[in-house]
Amino acid sequence: MIGLPDFPWDRLAPYKEMAQAHGGGIVDLSVGTPVDPVPDVVRRALADASDSPGYPLTYGTERLRTAAAGWFRRRHGVVLDQAAVLPLIGSKEFVAWLPTLLGIGPGQRVIFPELAYPTYDVGARLAGAEPYATDGLLALGPERVPLVWVNSPSNPTGRVLPAEHLRKVVSWARERGAIVASDECYIELGWEEQPISILHPDVCGGSHEGLLAVHSLSKRSNLAGYRAGFAAGDPALIRRLLEVRKHAGMIVPAPVQAAMAVALDDDAHADEQRGRYAARRAALRPALEAAGWRIEHSTAGLYLWASNGESCWDQVRALAEKGILVAPGDFYGEAGNRHVRVALTASDERVDAAVRRLQ
Repeated sequence: MIGLPDFPWDRLAPYKEMAQAHGGGIVDLSVGTPVDPVPDVVRRALADASDSPGYPLTYGTERLRTAAAGWFRRRHGVVLDQAAVLPLIGSKEFVAWLPTLLGIGPGQRVIFPELAYPTYDVGARLAGAEPYATDGLLALGPERVPLVWVNSPSNPTGRVLPAEHLRKVVSWARERGAIVASDECYIELGWEEQPISILHPDVCGGSHEGLLAVHSLSKRSNLAGYRAGFAAGDPALIRRLLEVRKHAGMIVPAPVQAAMAVALDDDAHADEQRGRYAARRAALRPALEAAGWRIEHSTAGLYLWASNGESCWDQVRALAEKGILVAPGDFYGEAGNRHVRVALTASDERVDAAVRRLQ
């Protein structure tokens, strides 16, 4: 197994202490962890299912899979059978273990974007494969690779990949027998641009062969603490992954499955949460711009990708001195060394505090 990198967030600890020392307290805009309440309808579903003494199903209940398929159809124009859905113990475990679950190993490359969630790299290393960050996938020529990650809207940049670009990725991958895994965890947070799923017919031509879409309820429904996600797509791939996950005991708890089904059926709470993030974004973005930061991409998702031209760590320090903690861009790749990632996941009161400090 290739050695793992140091856990990046440990490097941020001194700046967190600096921000905490501010007289008005810290405004933590670094880790994108939800702070708003879990919807009542979801909490009731969890409680009602809490008497669950038996082992749950790795495949999930048909009720949950049907809810996920209905959500795809209703919200994203994607038609798929409920049998092509697989619940996950949060999406991060799937990102980290997918290369291993697929049997990818030494001598094989796992491709992901140059600016990317660090767990794509970690997943390749856990499998003993070679992590390969590039935005020039279509220029790689005839090379055969087993797995390609795409991420739209992007974490950290908030960039949206248009349908035309995703079509080219799918075509390139199918010519080479590669699987495309699309991390779509922020798909319901489109602002200036509307993200599209890799499973949408405008992208894949109506065939999900070789495709997996990965989704999370952490941001949509504030269920980060529940570890609630799911993958969907190619039925053959879903069956293959299910068999391995059965052996490995990768099972979502039954009460969480019940809560997920209710959350996916209910759009009202998701729209309400989206409104909260929109308001925080509308306050933070102009405040950062007025204070000398340029916002790039950030047309969707849960973050502002910002730069004042200095090194990312100098920017982290400058904001920490104001009691505002953000993530340095080089957490997501060397190409981010002049940027910081600013999360929208703070309470309205804390966002207002950040805006005042930036003025």
